[in-house]
Amino acid sequence: MLDTLNSLIIAKLGPAGPLMVIAGLAFVMILASIPLMLGSRADPMDKLRETARQKMEKDTRAVLRDTRRNEKLNKYAQYLEPSTEEELGAARKKLLQAGYRSRDAVRIYYLAQMVLGLGLLAIGTVYYLTVLDTPDTPLHQKLMWILGPGAAGYMAPKYWITRRIAERHQQIEEGFPDALDMMLVCVEAGQSLDQSINRVARELRASYAALADEFEIVCNELKAGKEKSAVLLDMGERCGVHDVSSFVVVLNQAASFGTSIADALRVYAGEMRDKRVMRAEEKANKLPTKMTLTTMMLTVPPLMIILVGPSLVGLGKLATMGK
Repeated sequence: MLDTLNSLIIAKLGPAGPLMVIAGLAFVMILASIPLMLGSRADPMDKLRETARQKMEKDTRAVLRDTRRNEKLNKYAQYLEPSTEEELGAARKKLLQAGYRSRDAVRIYYLAQMVLGLGLLAIGTVYYLTVLDTPDTPLHQKLMWILGPGAAGYMAPKYWITRRIAERHQQIEEGFPDALDMMLVCVEAGQSLDQSINRVARELRASYAALADEFEIVCNELKAGKEKSAVLLDMGERCGVHDVSSFVVVLNQAASFGTSIADALRVYAGEMRDKRVMRAEEKANKLPTKMTLTTMMLTVPPLMIILVGPSLVGLGKLATMGK
């Protein structure tokens, strides 16, 4: 019977007929199994896992988006904050290094990007359509006037934050050697490390406000009962300056090994003073190279005018007399 059926299939469909029939039956069986799979009853364990996963995601979003913050911004929290904890931590760290410590700093940052980007995009579009739009305007000019303002508005907050971070880093690097010298004097006078940090924060307020703010945060966290090593590590992370991070490591090692904090401060303060002198010498050595081009641009053209100008005037007069 099978041989007869096989012969009929080969006679109708050719040598590849049996394979085509088998493939067709498999396809029909797959189509028939789809309704059965869709109508099958869900596994209760899968339902429990899905419920637990949804609850976890809801709790995570609640942690990321504190409902105690600005109520107006809470309505648009999903658009004004990163979706993951890692991205939110990186954005908050960047804003802390720039000096913005408010609870809504991340949301305001993303809000500024969105408002400036969309606002300048709309302004650029309106300006192009009402003033510059012509039938023969090239495509690159259209994109420049329409998308250019929007891109500039979107990048403006990033540029501002980057500049703020660079300014704060420079201020902290410049004031840190003086802060260490003052801290060393306070420790050798008999004050504890907490008291010396508090005193240095008050004294540095007039000259180095960024560094004074960081020391005040350290004092407040220590008063709140936070562990000293964790407070110092947080300070190094907030500042983002290598000198401060090394200072934190020195203090933590001195506390863990039981060595004198005054000796550690004395050695590290001396290194910071030497480093500041080296930075000043490096800038002084770079100055002649930077001034060479400026000097040539400002001195060579006037000198050429003074030297060659009278000759050109004389040649002009001779040419006029010859005519």
